[in-house]
Amino acid sequence: MFLIDTAMTSANDMLLIVPLVRREIVGRYRGSALGILWSLLTPLFMLAVYTFVFGTVLKARWSEASETASLAEFGVILFAGLIIFQLFAEVITRAPNLILSNQNYVKKIVFPLEILVPVALGSALFHAAVSFIVLLVFMLVIHGGVPWTVLLLPLVIAPLLLLILGLAWFLASLGTYVRDIGQVLGTVVTALMFLSPIFFPLSALPDWLQPWLALNPISLPVTQARDVLIFGKLPNFAALGVYTLAAAAIAWLGYTWFEKTRKGFADVL
Repeated sequence: MFLIDTAMTSANDMLLIVPLVRREIVGRYRGSALGILWSLLTPLFMLAVYTFVFGTVLKARWSEASETASLAEFGVILFAGLIIFQLFAEVITRAPNLILSNQNYVKKIVFPLEILVPVALGSALFHAAVSFIVLLVFMLVIHGGVPWTVLLLPLVIAPLLLLILGLAWFLASLGTYVRDIGQVLGTVVTALMFLSPIFFPLSALPDWLQPWLALNPISLPVTQARDVLIFGKLPNFAALGVYTLAAAAIAWLGYTWFEKTRKGFADVL
């Protein structure tokens, strides 16, 4: 009976999550002249700016190809890492304010507050998917094709989604009680970006430093996503397995923390 009730609850939550994700995506661009087209223009703008700054101004390169080819290749590699980071950053930075910005739901006893985190993740996933489409089109233009290993991208992304859910549930609850969390988190997330292999490969670092930066929660997803998307390599299944176990544990702990602390939300709002 418990398993049946749990399955029914999950199904009901999913019925709520899908329309809420759709409403959030549409609501973000409501009133703007270009509407949802911004979800396509924004990653294109990011790709152009970062490629110009790091590829042209700072002369950063990922390989020893010719000047033109190397710049284009660097843009693709850089953009792939930025998509993964943006997926992580969008949900994590929003998490501390999820309950605070949805106070009307707290007063509704029957509303499952825990789905606010999957809704935020669903919105971020939509924008990441658009960015990946832009990236694949760019790769088709530059390289004339994409490797078959791109089909393994969901396998690489799935553990990261578990990690994001767990951290976001924890931060959504903590941010309700400690309002300063949201102020500190922006700095922490920015530091994670520059301390991850987004703008440089791990191999460019001294050997003694590489294991430390590998502990960054977005380092493995960034490197593995590039392997399957760009370099045509199979993912490191052993590393992904360990990462998945850790992410699943964090997801469970984050959800448990959220459920145990949600009873006091109404008292502090």
